Amino acid sequence: MTDEDRGSGFMPGGRASLPPASGGPLAGLTFAAKDLYDVAGHPTTYGNPDWARTHPAAVATAPAVLALAEAGARFLGKTKTVELAFGLTGENVWYGTPVNPAVPDRFPGGSSCGSASVVARGEADIALGSDTGGSVRIPASYCGIYGIRPSWGSVSLVGARPLAPSYDTAGWFAARASVLRLAGEVLLPEGGEAPLGPVIRVQEAWMNAQPAVAAALIPAMEAVEKVLGPALQLSLVPETLLELYEHFRAVQSEEAWATLGAWVAETNPQFGPGVGERFAMARAMDPAKARAGRAFRQHFRQRLMGLLGGGAVLIYPTSPLIAPKLGASAAEQLWVREVTLGVTAIAGMGGLCEVSIPAATVEDAPVGLSLVAAPGRDRALLALAEQVAERMGLPL
Repeated sequence: MTDEDRGSGFMPGGRASLPPASGGPLAGLTFAAKDLYDVAGHPTTYGNPDWARTHPAAVATAPAVLALAEAGARFLGKTKTVELAFGLTGENVWYGTPVNPAVPDRFPGGSSCGSASVVARGEADIALGSDTGGSVRIPASYCGIYGIRPSWGSVSLVGARPLAPSYDTAGWFAARASVLRLAGEVLLPEGGEAPLGPVIRVQEAWMNAQPAVAAALIPAMEAVEKVLGPALQLSLVPETLLELYEHFRAVQSEEAWATLGAWVAETNPQFGPGVGERFAMARAMDPAKARAGRAFRQHFRQRLMGLLGGGAVLIYPTSPLIAPKLGASAAEQLWVREVTLGVTAIAGMGGLCEVSIPAATVEDAPVGLSLVAAPGRDRALLALAEQVAERMGLPL
Protein backbone atom coordinates (compact mmCIF):
# COMPACT_ATOMS: atom_id res chain seq x y z
CA MET A 1 0.00 0.00 0.00
CA THR A 2 1.40 3.41 -0.95
CA ASP A 3 1.63 6.36 1.45
CA GLU A 4 -1.06 8.04 -0.64
CA ASP A 5 -3.37 5.05 -0.16
CA ARG A 6 -2.74 5.06 3.60
CA GLY A 7 -3.69 8.71 3.94
CA SER A 8 -6.60 8.62 1.51
CA GLY A 9 -10.17 8.50 2.74
CA PHE A 10 -11.02 5.98 0.03
CA MET A 11 -10.43 2.27 0.48
CA PRO A 12 -7.21 1.10 -1.20
CA GLY A 13 -7.39 -0.98 -4.39
CA GLY A 14 -10.03 -0.94 -7.08
CA ARG A 15 -12.97 1.39 -6.54
CA ALA A 16 -16.50 0.01 -6.19
CA SER A 17 -18.79 1.39 -8.87
CA LEU A 18 -22.49 1.74 -9.71
CA PRO A 19 -24.26 2.46 -13.00
CA PRO A 20 -24.83 6.23 -13.32
CA ALA A 21 -28.34 7.66 -13.47
CA SER A 22 -29.32 9.86 -16.41
CA GLY A 23 -30.55 12.72 -14.22
CA GLY A 24 -32.24 13.63 -10.96
CA PRO A 25 -32.11 16.15 -8.09
CA LEU A 26 -28.46 15.28 -7.35
CA ALA A 27 -27.27 15.32 -10.96
CA GLY A 28 -23.82 16.84 -11.26
CA LEU A 29 -22.86 15.88 -7.70
CA THR A 30 -20.59 13.05 -6.57
CA PHE A 31 -20.79 10.80 -3.52
CA ALA A 32 -18.96 8.09 -1.62
CA ALA A 33 -20.08 5.59 1.02
CA LYS A 34 -18.52 4.24 4.21
CA ASP A 35 -17.35 0.66 3.86
CA LEU A 36 -20.06 -0.78 6.03
CA TYR A 37 -22.66 -0.20 3.29
CA ASP A 38 -22.98 -3.01 0.76
CA VAL A 39 -22.32 -2.42 -2.93
CA ALA A 40 -23.23 -5.38 -5.10
CA GLY A 41 -20.27 -7.42 -6.29
CA HIS A 42 -17.80 -5.83 -3.88
CA PRO A 43 -16.58 -6.86 -0.42
CA THR A 44 -17.74 -4.94 2.64
CA THR A 45 -14.63 -4.98 4.83
CA TYR A 46 -16.14 -3.17 7.83
CA GLY A 47 -12.64 -1.80 8.39
CA ASN A 48 -11.09 -5.13 9.32
CA PRO A 49 -9.24 -7.67 7.10
CA ASP A 50 -10.56 -10.65 9.08
CA TRP A 51 -14.13 -9.46 8.55
CA ALA A 52 -13.42 -9.13 4.82
CA ARG A 53 -11.84 -12.61 4.77
CA THR A 54 -14.81 -14.30 6.48
CA HIS A 55 -17.63 -12.64 4.53
CA PRO A 56 -18.48 -12.95 0.84
CA ALA A 57 -18.87 -10.04 -1.54
CA ALA A 58 -22.21 -8.27 -1.31
CA VAL A 59 -25.00 -9.59 -3.53
CA ALA A 60 -27.07 -6.37 -3.42
CA THR A 61 -26.52 -2.67 -2.86
CA ALA A 62 -27.74 -0.94 0.29
CA PRO A 63 -30.89 1.14 -0.33
CA ALA A 64 -29.32 4.34 1.04
CA VAL A 65 -26.49 4.04 -1.49
CA LEU A 66 -28.93 3.27 -4.29
CA ALA A 67 -31.10 6.26 -3.37
CA LEU A 68 -28.24 8.72 -3.89
CA ALA A 69 -27.17 7.05 -7.14
CA GLU A 70 -30.71 6.91 -8.52
CA ALA A 71 -31.10 10.62 -7.66
CA GLY A 72 -28.29 11.36 -10.10
CA ALA A 73 -25.19 11.56 -7.91
CA ARG A 74 -22.14 9.79 -9.34
CA PHE A 75 -20.69 7.12 -7.03
CA LEU A 76 -16.93 7.39 -6.50
CA GLY A 77 -16.28 4.42 -4.23
CA LYS A 78 -16.11 3.23 -0.65
CA THR A 79 -14.46 5.05 2.23
CA LYS A 80 -12.51 3.83 5.23
CA THR A 81 -14.02 3.21 8.63
CA VAL A 82 -12.73 2.42 12.08
CA GLU A 83 -12.84 -1.35 12.62
CA LEU A 84 -16.43 -2.52 13.06
CA ALA A 85 -17.34 1.17 13.53
CA PHE A 86 -16.24 0.90 17.18
CA GLY A 87 -14.06 3.98 17.65
CA LEU A 88 -14.09 7.77 17.66
CA THR A 89 -10.65 8.93 16.51
CA GLY A 90 -10.61 7.60 12.94
CA GLU A 91 -7.56 5.38 13.31
CA ASN A 92 -7.25 2.27 11.13
CA VAL A 93 -3.94 0.41 11.24
CA TRP A 94 -4.88 -2.03 8.45
CA TYR A 95 -6.03 0.25 5.65
CA GLY A 96 -4.50 3.52 6.85
CA THR A 97 -5.86 6.40 8.91
CA PRO A 98 -7.37 9.01 6.56
CA VAL A 99 -5.79 12.43 6.65
CA ASN A 100 -7.69 15.28 8.28
CA PRO A 101 -7.37 17.86 5.48
CA ALA A 102 -8.03 20.77 7.84
CA VAL A 103 -5.24 19.82 10.29
CA PRO A 104 -3.12 16.95 8.93
CA ASP A 105 -1.30 16.39 12.23
CA ARG A 106 -4.58 15.57 13.99
CA PHE A 107 -7.06 12.68 13.80
CA PRO A 108 -10.00 12.97 11.36
CA GLY A 109 -12.49 11.52 13.84
CA GLY A 110 -14.31 8.25 13.54
CA SER A 111 -15.76 5.92 12.78
CA SER A 112 -16.89 7.61 9.55
CA CYS A 113 -13.34 8.93 9.10
CA GLY A 114 -12.93 8.23 5.40
CA SER A 115 -16.23 9.81 4.43
CA ALA A 116 -15.39 13.00 6.34
CA SER A 117 -11.90 13.09 4.84
CA VAL A 118 -12.99 12.83 1.19
CA VAL A 119 -15.58 15.59 1.61
CA ALA A 120 -13.19 17.88 3.48
CA ARG A 121 -10.59 17.25 0.78
CA GLY A 122 -13.04 18.21 -1.96
CA GLU A 123 -12.97 14.73 -3.50
CA ALA A 124 -16.72 14.11 -3.09
CA ASP A 125 -19.72 16.40 -2.66
CA ILE A 126 -21.59 14.00 -0.36
CA ALA A 127 -20.39 11.01 1.64
CA LEU A 128 -22.50 8.50 3.53
CA GLY A 129 -21.39 7.58 7.02
CA SER A 130 -23.06 6.08 10.05
CA ASP A 131 -23.47 7.39 13.57
CA THR A 132 -23.93 5.31 16.71
CA GLY A 133 -22.13 7.36 19.36
CA GLY A 134 -20.98 10.36 17.33
CA SER A 135 -19.33 8.86 14.26
CA VAL A 136 -20.67 11.46 11.83
CA ARG A 137 -20.93 14.46 14.15
CA ILE A 138 -17.40 14.26 15.56
CA PRO A 139 -15.59 13.85 12.19
CA ALA A 140 -17.68 16.75 10.87
CA SER A 141 -16.49 18.92 13.74
CA TYR A 142 -12.85 17.78 13.52
CA CYS A 143 -12.65 18.23 9.72
CA GLY A 144 -14.60 21.47 9.43
CA ILE A 145 -17.56 20.27 7.34
CA TYR A 146 -21.30 19.71 7.77
CA GLY A 147 -22.62 16.42 9.10
CA ILE A 148 -26.01 15.08 10.11
CA ARG A 149 -27.09 12.29 12.40
CA PRO A 150 -30.73 11.87 11.30
CA SER A 151 -33.53 10.77 13.58
CA TRP A 152 -33.14 7.15 14.60
CA GLY A 153 -34.85 4.89 12.06
CA SER A 154 -35.51 7.64 9.50
CA VAL A 155 -32.97 6.41 6.90
CA SER A 156 -32.71 2.75 5.92
CA LEU A 157 -29.75 0.78 7.28
CA VAL A 158 -30.67 -2.33 5.31
CA GLY A 159 -27.47 -3.57 3.73
CA ALA A 160 -25.32 -1.79 6.32
CA ARG A 161 -23.31 -3.54 9.02
CA PRO A 162 -24.72 -2.99 12.53
CA LEU A 163 -22.95 -2.20 15.80
CA ALA A 164 -25.58 -1.23 18.40
CA PRO A 165 -28.92 -1.30 16.55
CA SER A 166 -30.98 0.81 18.97
CA TYR A 167 -28.48 3.65 18.47
CA ASP A 168 -27.24 3.06 14.90
CA THR A 169 -28.25 5.65 12.33
CA ALA A 170 -27.16 6.53 8.84
CA GLY A 171 -25.64 9.97 8.31
CA TRP A 172 -23.86 12.02 5.71
CA PHE A 173 -21.38 14.83 5.17
CA ALA A 174 -21.15 17.80 2.81
CA ALA A 175 -18.94 20.85 2.52
CA ARG A 176 -21.96 23.09 1.83
CA ALA A 177 -25.20 23.40 3.78
CA SER A 178 -27.34 23.34 0.64
CA VAL A 179 -25.81 20.05 -0.49
CA LEU A 180 -26.35 18.51 2.96
CA ARG A 181 -30.02 19.50 2.63
CA LEU A 182 -30.32 18.21 -0.94
CA ALA A 183 -29.07 14.80 0.13
CA GLY A 184 -31.64 14.87 2.94
CA GLU A 185 -34.44 15.51 0.46
CA VAL A 186 -33.47 12.24 -1.21
CA LEU A 187 -32.79 10.11 1.87
CA LEU A 188 -35.31 11.35 4.45
CA PRO A 189 -39.03 10.55 4.63
CA GLU A 190 -41.49 13.29 3.77
CA GLY A 191 -42.74 15.66 6.47
CA GLY A 192 -41.32 17.40 9.49
CA GLU A 193 -40.97 20.84 7.86
CA ALA A 194 -42.89 22.73 10.61
CA PRO A 195 -41.17 25.84 11.99
CA LEU A 196 -38.55 25.41 14.70
CA GLY A 197 -37.90 27.41 17.85
CA PRO A 198 -37.13 28.56 20.45
CA VAL A 199 -33.42 27.73 20.79
CA ILE A 200 -32.21 26.24 24.08
CA ARG A 201 -28.61 26.51 25.24
CA VAL A 202 -27.74 23.27 27.05
CA GLN A 203 -25.74 24.40 30.05
CA GLU A 204 -23.90 21.12 30.76
CA ALA A 205 -22.61 20.78 27.19
CA TRP A 206 -21.23 24.32 27.11
CA MET A 207 -19.55 23.86 30.50
CA ASN A 208 -18.11 20.53 29.35
CA ALA A 209 -16.39 22.19 26.38
CA GLN A 210 -12.88 23.54 26.70
CA PRO A 211 -13.08 27.30 27.35
CA ALA A 212 -11.41 28.18 24.04
CA VAL A 213 -13.94 26.05 22.13
CA ALA A 214 -16.93 27.58 23.92
CA ALA A 215 -15.60 31.10 23.34
CA ALA A 216 -14.92 30.48 19.64
CA LEU A 217 -18.53 29.35 19.10
CA ILE A 218 -20.17 32.47 20.55
CA PRO A 219 -20.46 34.27 17.17
CA ALA A 220 -22.12 31.20 15.66
CA MET A 221 -24.45 31.03 18.64
CA GLU A 222 -25.38 34.67 18.00
CA ALA A 223 -26.09 33.86 14.35
CA VAL A 224 -28.57 31.19 15.45
CA GLU A 225 -30.24 33.69 17.79
CA LYS A 226 -30.71 36.10 14.85
CA VAL A 227 -32.75 33.38 13.17
CA LEU A 228 -34.65 31.90 16.14
CA GLY A 229 -34.54 34.67 18.74
CA PRO A 230 -32.70 34.92 22.08
CA ALA A 231 -31.63 31.59 23.51
CA LEU A 232 -33.05 30.13 26.67
CA GLN A 233 -30.64 28.41 29.03
CA LEU A 234 -31.43 25.06 30.56
CA SER A 235 -29.86 22.32 32.63
CA LEU A 236 -30.85 19.27 30.59
CA VAL A 237 -28.90 16.53 32.37
CA PRO A 238 -28.88 17.20 36.12
CA GLU A 239 -27.64 13.63 36.56
CA THR A 240 -24.35 14.85 34.89
CA LEU A 241 -22.96 14.08 31.45
CA LEU A 242 -20.73 11.42 32.99
CA GLU A 243 -23.76 9.46 34.17
CA LEU A 244 -25.38 9.91 30.75
CA TYR A 245 -22.21 8.53 29.15
CA GLU A 246 -22.16 5.52 31.48
CA HIS A 247 -25.76 4.64 30.67
CA PHE A 248 -25.11 5.06 26.97
CA ARG A 249 -21.94 2.95 27.15
CA ALA A 250 -23.66 0.13 29.05
CA VAL A 251 -26.43 -0.27 26.48
CA GLN A 252 -24.09 0.17 23.51
CA SER A 253 -21.70 -2.44 24.90
CA GLU A 254 -24.43 -4.99 25.50
CA GLU A 255 -25.79 -4.50 21.98
CA ALA A 256 -22.35 -4.54 20.36
CA TRP A 257 -21.58 -7.91 21.91
CA ALA A 258 -25.04 -9.29 21.09
CA THR A 259 -24.58 -8.13 17.48
CA LEU A 260 -20.94 -9.01 16.81
CA GLY A 261 -19.81 -11.14 19.74
CA ALA A 262 -20.40 -14.51 18.08
CA TRP A 263 -18.18 -13.52 15.14
CA VAL A 264 -15.49 -12.10 17.44
CA ALA A 265 -15.49 -15.24 19.61
CA GLU A 266 -15.42 -17.63 16.65
CA THR A 267 -12.92 -15.75 14.47
CA ASN A 268 -10.61 -14.29 17.14
CA PRO A 269 -9.78 -11.45 14.75
CA GLN A 270 -6.78 -9.20 14.94
CA PHE A 271 -7.73 -5.70 16.05
CA GLY A 272 -5.91 -2.39 16.08
CA PRO A 273 -5.33 -0.38 19.28
CA GLY A 274 -8.36 -0.03 21.53
CA VAL A 275 -10.87 -2.02 19.46
CA GLY A 276 -10.22 -5.40 21.04
CA GLU A 277 -10.31 -3.80 24.48
CA ARG A 278 -13.71 -2.28 23.77
CA PHE A 279 -15.08 -5.66 22.71
CA ALA A 280 -13.61 -7.25 25.84
CA MET A 281 -15.43 -4.67 27.95
CA ALA A 282 -18.60 -5.27 25.94
CA ARG A 283 -18.36 -8.99 26.60
CA ALA A 284 -17.95 -8.36 30.33
CA MET A 285 -20.74 -5.77 30.62
CA ASP A 286 -22.86 -6.34 33.71
CA PRO A 287 -26.45 -7.06 32.52
CA ALA A 288 -27.78 -5.06 35.48
CA LYS A 289 -25.91 -1.95 34.28
CA ALA A 290 -27.30 -2.37 30.76
CA ARG A 291 -30.78 -2.85 32.17
CA ALA A 292 -30.41 0.35 34.20
CA GLY A 293 -29.16 2.12 31.07
CA ARG A 294 -32.25 1.12 29.10
CA ALA A 295 -34.53 2.28 31.90
CA PHE A 296 -32.70 5.61 32.10
CA ARG A 297 -32.96 6.03 28.33
CA GLN A 298 -36.72 5.59 28.42
CA HIS A 299 -37.14 8.34 31.01
CA PHE A 300 -34.59 10.58 29.28
CA ARG A 301 -36.47 10.30 26.00
CA GLN A 302 -39.70 11.30 27.70
CA ARG A 303 -37.93 14.34 29.16
CA LEU A 304 -36.57 15.31 25.74
CA MET A 305 -39.89 14.91 23.95
CA GLY A 306 -41.61 17.07 26.54
CA LEU A 307 -39.02 19.75 25.85
CA LEU A 308 -38.62 19.45 22.07
CA GLY A 309 -42.00 18.19 20.90
CA GLY A 310 -43.23 21.70 20.06
CA GLY A 311 -40.24 22.53 17.87
CA ALA A 312 -37.55 23.74 20.29
CA VAL A 313 -33.92 23.33 19.20
CA LEU A 314 -30.99 22.45 21.45
CA ILE A 315 -27.66 24.12 20.77
CA TYR A 316 -24.19 23.21 22.03
CA PRO A 317 -20.63 22.47 20.87
CA THR A 318 -20.58 19.33 18.73
CA SER A 319 -17.30 18.28 20.32
CA PRO A 320 -15.92 19.65 23.59
CA LEU A 321 -12.45 19.92 22.06
CA ILE A 322 -10.53 20.06 18.82
CA ALA A 323 -9.27 16.89 17.17
CA PRO A 324 -6.52 15.18 19.19
CA LYS A 325 -3.01 14.94 17.77
CA LEU A 326 -2.13 11.79 15.81
CA GLY A 327 0.44 10.90 18.47
CA ALA A 328 -2.02 11.12 21.37
CA SER A 329 -1.51 8.39 23.97
CA ALA A 330 -4.06 5.66 24.60
CA ALA A 331 -4.92 7.30 27.92
CA GLU A 332 -5.53 10.66 26.24
CA GLN A 333 -7.68 9.07 23.55
CA LEU A 334 -9.76 7.34 26.23
CA TRP A 335 -10.27 10.66 28.02
CA VAL A 336 -11.32 12.32 24.75
CA ARG A 337 -13.79 9.49 24.15
CA GLU A 338 -15.37 9.84 27.59
CA VAL A 339 -15.81 13.63 27.59
CA THR A 340 -17.07 13.56 24.01
CA LEU A 341 -19.59 10.73 24.30
CA GLY A 342 -21.23 12.41 27.28
CA VAL A 343 -22.40 15.13 24.86
CA THR A 344 -23.05 13.05 21.74
CA ALA A 345 -25.15 10.69 23.89
CA ILE A 346 -27.83 13.37 24.21
CA ALA A 347 -29.04 12.82 20.66
CA GLY A 348 -28.10 9.15 20.75
CA MET A 349 -30.16 8.38 23.84
CA GLY A 350 -33.05 10.49 22.57
CA GLY A 351 -33.14 9.26 18.97
CA LEU A 352 -32.89 12.94 17.98
CA CYS A 353 -31.68 14.52 14.75
CA GLU A 354 -28.52 16.64 14.98
CA VAL A 355 -26.64 18.77 12.46
CA SER A 356 -23.07 19.91 13.03
CA ILE A 357 -22.13 23.23 11.39
CA PRO A 358 -18.47 24.14 10.74
CA ALA A 359 -18.63 27.20 12.97
CA ALA A 360 -15.15 28.26 14.13
CA THR A 361 -11.50 27.33 14.64
CA VAL A 362 -9.31 26.99 17.71
CA GLU A 363 -5.55 26.78 17.19
CA ASP A 364 -6.33 26.61 13.46
CA ALA A 365 -8.37 23.43 14.05
CA PRO A 366 -12.11 23.34 13.23
CA VAL A 367 -14.88 23.13 15.81
CA GLY A 368 -18.54 22.48 15.09
CA LEU A 369 -21.76 23.84 16.54
CA SER A 370 -24.68 21.42 16.86
CA LEU A 371 -28.36 22.09 16.31
CA VAL A 372 -30.57 19.32 17.69
CA ALA A 373 -34.30 18.74 17.22
CA ALA A 374 -37.00 16.21 18.00
CA PRO A 375 -37.29 13.00 15.97
CA GLY A 376 -38.87 13.61 12.58
CA ARG A 377 -37.81 17.26 12.37
CA ASP A 378 -34.82 16.46 10.14
CA ARG A 379 -35.88 18.43 7.07
CA ALA A 380 -36.66 21.52 9.14
CA LEU A 381 -33.32 21.19 10.91
CA LEU A 382 -31.43 21.01 7.61
CA ALA A 383 -33.25 24.13 6.40
CA LEU A 384 -32.36 25.89 9.66
CA ALA A 385 -28.70 24.93 9.27
CA GLU A 386 -28.74 26.49 5.81
CA GLN A 387 -30.25 29.70 7.20
CA VAL A 388 -27.62 29.86 9.94
CA ALA A 389 -24.83 29.21 7.44
CA GLU A 390 -26.09 32.14 5.36
CA ARG A 391 -26.12 34.38 8.46
CA MET A 392 -22.55 33.32 9.20
CA GLY A 393 -21.38 33.99 5.67
CA LEU A 394 -20.44 30.35 5.06
CA PRO A 395 -20.49 28.87 1.54
CA LEU A 396 -23.96 27.69 0.63
